[in-house]
Amino acid sequence: MEDYLIGIGKRIKEIRKGGGKTINDIAGKAGVTGGLISRIENGRTIPSLPVLLKIISSLETEVTDFFNGMPQVNGANYIVSRKEENSIIEKEDEAVGFSYTYIFGKQLSSLGFESVLLEVAPGSKRDKVTTDAYEFKYMLSGECYYEIGDDKVLLKEGDSIFFDGRIPHVPVNRGGVTSKMLVMYFFI
Repeated sequence: MEDYLIGIGKRIKEIRKGGGKTINDIAGKAGVTGGLISRIENGRTIPSLPVLLKIISSLETEVTDFFNGMPQVNGANYIVSRKEENSIIEKEDEAVGFSYTYIFGKQLSSLGFESVLLEVAPGSKRDKVTTDAYEFKYMLSGECYYEIGDDKVLLKEGDSIFFDGRIPHVPVNRGGVTSKMLVMYFFI
């Protein structure tokens, strides 16, 4: 995995130089410092997903083209996470009716990405929480209200939502069946 992470910096440098751009050109367009771009290119730091997407955009390349040029992981074009490798995440004691199952992310943890299956039972109770991540939720079954700050958004099967997890939030299941959602965290 380390090779893959170093590969991100090498790929940025390759595209930047191929386009005749300087580190400061890319940094200015991405809204980051030249020092950060230099550290990323030299494999000394890994950008968060939002920063990486800004850098890719500033390189004037498509995300798919960027990753198509990356070295493959273990010689494959994909990473598989098997059900039997999943684990239950212990959350705060005050959360009643919430079940988190960690389903993917350990291979990409230094990229700041995790994926979780969240089940919210009817009548569940928990205070609003914050995370240091952008959160994407996809409703697999059931429905629930997502309270984000002062807003309440009803999500039904097939709906999805993306938001900044630093805003206090909580899902509330007012229905009669457990709601299940795929949750993806992109750490800042």
